Amino acid sequence: MATLIKGAHIVNEGRCFEGSIVIEDEKIVDILPSPITLHHPPFTIHQEIDASGCYVLPGIIDTHVHFREPGMTEKADIESESRAAAAGGVTSYFEMPNTVPQTTTLEALEDKFQRAAHSSHVNYTFFFGATNDNTSLFSQLDPHRVPGIKLFMGSSTGNMLVDRDEALNKIFASAALPIMAHCEDTDIINHNMAVAKQGHGDDPDVSLHPFIRSEEACLASTTKAVALAKKHGARLHVAHLSTAEELDYITSPITAEACVGHLIFSLLDYQRLGTRIKVNPAIKSPVDQFMLREALNDGRITTIATDHAPHLLSQKQGGCVRAASGMPMVQFSLPAMLELVDQKVLSIERMVQLMAHNPASLFEVRQRGFIRKGYQADLVIVRPDAPWTVTQDVIESKCKWSPLEGHTFRWRVEQTFCNGHLIYNNGVVDRSYIGQPLVFR
Repeated sequence: MATLIKGAHIVNEGRCFEGSIVIEDEKIVDILPSPITLHHPPFTIHQEIDASGCYVLPGIIDTHVHFREPGMTEKADIESESRAAAAGGVTSYFEMPNTVPQTTTLEALEDKFQRAAHSSHVNYTFFFGATNDNTSLFSQLDPHRVPGIKLFMGSSTGNMLVDRDEALNKIFASAALPIMAHCEDTDIINHNMAVAKQGHGDDPDVSLHPFIRSEEACLASTTKAVALAKKHGARLHVAHLSTAEELDYITSPITAEACVGHLIFSLLDYQRLGTRIKVNPAIKSPVDQFMLREALNDGRITTIATDHAPHLLSQKQGGCVRAASGMPMVQFSLPAMLELVDQKVLSIERMVQLMAHNPASLFEVRQRGFIRKGYQADLVIVRPDAPWTVTQDVIESKCKWSPLEGHTFRWRVEQTFCNGHLIYNNGVVDRSYIGQPLVFR
């Protein structure tokens, strides 16, 4: 029994064409030109979806999320955030290790996989976290289950800072898997914070966040990471690039990620949104935002992710010291990027490459990220010219707030298929469905 998605604009591998897709037993079994002609093999269709006027994209692969489980489930958990992912057209995610306990032991890693196997509504995997003294475990990681090593070269939520030269050299020398690095220089940040406190009190206003977690702090750390990767021949993917200057150091084989928040907001938005957009590294100047957008099209940015990081709204109160850093974004990343498509920042084909194809290729995800015969049927149907407004009642994330509340999007995610299963359908998530562990290489 098969499902036919007919009459859509299919966006895949640099092309946008009208066609139909046949799904059977979790997989894409055919891609048909429109109109469907009789010489194609017959299928027993049990479900037919008229996607006329819509676009069908590969399911989004978000390679950078924080779902807070275990240990911080008052903010979020795997069930709630994977539900938000499904509602946003995200069919696979890579979750980060700064939970409680940290994912820095094999036991903690296995615990996360077991949790997801019972509660994740979309496909999942988990980064292993590097510390000053756990490189001996790297060789025991299953390269078919684990996408890479997450390294915090700057202090952020979770206190997983690694900045001693001896430890960093050992990590870059020992990692056979890709290293995704959070790059900020903690000494520079601490100096900037001390200066800010002298002039603005113990909890400086959030508008000073991009000057405390400055361009200099990002650049110093990123250049160090690049040098270490080249020295040891490690595969480095720099997380959430936030400055124009860092882009100059992203040359093959080094790759980099841009996050949605740094692409849609600038420091001008602190006045309007305050700590709701406080993230690490900080959202910076309009020039940085412009240059990051430019880099989406010239190859310096390889992937777009969210750094989805929920906190309770009560934990976002205060300034640069008291307010937690991070914001929920996984449900709204695709509509937000489609808005940039409308603004001619990038084409829809390029957006799909950065949010689905490249994540799959860079991390060598098996049979996902593309609309191809024989691949898993991870698909999202989006409709243009279908305005809707972000309100609290549509937010699936457990924290129940978004920096985008009140914003009206033109594009709507209508349906999401995960492994051929209709996981999200016009506002309703199938909470009975459980996704699959991602397989690599």
